[in-house]
Amino acid sequence: MVVASPAVAAAVVAEAAGSQELFMPTLIHERVRQCQSDSYPKKISRLRSGWVVLGDVQFLRAYSLLLPDPVVGNLNQMDPEARKIFLYEMSVVGDVILEITGALRINYEMIGNVEPALHAHIFPRYTDEPEEFRLKPAWFYDWDAAPPFDPERDAEIMQKIAKGLEQRGLVV
Repeated sequence: MVVASPAVAAAVVAEAAGSQELFMPTLIHERVRQCQSDSYPKKISRLRSGWVVLGDVQFLRAYSLLLPDPVVGNLNQMDPEARKIFLYEMSVVGDVILEITGALRINYEMIGNVEPALHAHIFPRYTDEPEEFRLKPAWFYDWDAAPPFDPERDAEIMQKIAKGLEQRGLVV
């Protein structure tokens, strides 16, 4: 088994202790652990359901994700109350992004095929997007050519998202 870091390896052993099933860490597990240790530069805020982080690329300004903590395989593995909180908080992250960016709408996506752990993509969509992408899913953008996360450039939008979530009483 390949693991991303010694911290992940230790966590895998701890999480798999007493379990009959093989635990395969994902990038989502790694990012949540980095948020917990305050070592993830894209971390925005801690909510009851998990962590709000800025996306690795910013082809859509303020593209963010909600990562559950604890990590689960998919939405259906959450108990009903945790599921309600996760979905509600995801929608409020979208409300904040709409408010601070003036985006036309928010697209929410939870796919989990590449990284088989629950995580919600929160994509703001804008009226000034290129015509060939405006009405298509965000996955049609060239992610390799997209502007990568830049801590200096993105600090302001991250602070605005954090402030909006705090004003709504969601930050824990």
